[in-house]
Amino acid sequence: MGNINQTYKTNISEEDFAPEYYQLESFEFSSGEKLKNLTVEYFAFGTPITDDEGHIANAIVFCHGWGGDCGSIRRILDVVGVDKPIDTEKFFVIAITTLGSPNSPSPSTTKLGSKFPKYSIEDMVSFQMEFLKVKFNIKHLKGVIGNSMGGFESLTWGAKYPDYMDFLISLVSSYKVAGHNYALFKLMSNLIESDPNYNNGNYTKQLTISLKLANESMYSFGLSREYYRTISNDEIDMGMEAMAEETVEENWDANDIVYRNNASTKYNIENIISNIKAKTLIVAINQDQYFPPELDAIPMSNMIKDSKLVFYDSIMGHVGTHEIIKIEKELKEFLKDF
Repeated sequence: MGNINQTYKTNISEEDFAPEYYQLESFEFSSGEKLKNLTVEYFAFGTPITDDEGHIANAIVFCHGWGGDCGSIRRILDVVGVDKPIDTEKFFVIAITTLGSPNSPSPSTTKLGSKFPKYSIEDMVSFQMEFLKVKFNIKHLKGVIGNSMGGFESLTWGAKYPDYMDFLISLVSSYKVAGHNYALFKLMSNLIESDPNYNNGNYTKQLTISLKLANESMYSFGLSREYYRTISNDEIDMGMEAMAEETVEENWDANDIVYRNNASTKYNIENIISNIKAKTLIVAINQDQYFPPELDAIPMSNMIKDSKLVFYDSIMGHVGTHEIIKIEKELKEFLKDF
């Protein structure tokens, strides 16, 4: 059991962010495969409050997006802290680098490469539950907040384990991967897997060119369509180049990408989303190209009984969650009962 009696900061800034690491003894995938001695990256802050049995009873888990990690909690810091909607004198916030992402168990971090077990969004959720139980003695969450792919996790959590949390917040996400999102994930993976050096995941050096092309293929969807018309073609060239170079600067791994894409393309909880009992807030950005509200947030709100839908505008499109302060009032209203 980890130490749950340590003191945590209630307000953090960019300078305060420093991930912690915990050794998880073992984890069993839904396939039945098991891995041992797994390092989990996480970041926690706020005020842990325990119940009579010693379980932390006020924890909120933040689930990051496709290319993120536990540090992605910084995207919403405008609404997290003392006297903010997510009040850290009342809540204990835990951000976990999810299964499959570097610095938590992934093909690259474990050095298993193509021998790393295939996993699903549900496995990501199970992995986080196991970590929370062993490290923090948590058996029930106050809430789960998920951004983009993290929304897949939070919604799966609510649908598969409806009594595990009191509330859910889905940020720019959906109940399934379909349409152009599916095509984009497949395109990324196809670019990598068609590399003659990929060798079914048994490559001996990183596939720099195909990784660059794969990330570059996503460039035109992250921001709003309007945004791309406010900048010059030269600026677009620079943006695309920056996306390509990101894969080198951050030492991306081909198997990490392919595995994560495979988990995402299989994500579809349409048949079980009605199981969600937790009070749910669905946050959508009107200019989001990945998850346009009319295709994702609005239909999803009709599938979840106790849900509320909030929209806002951001020229930043899908990545506009860093402007979440625009719905500060709505967040306060939603969270006041918790």
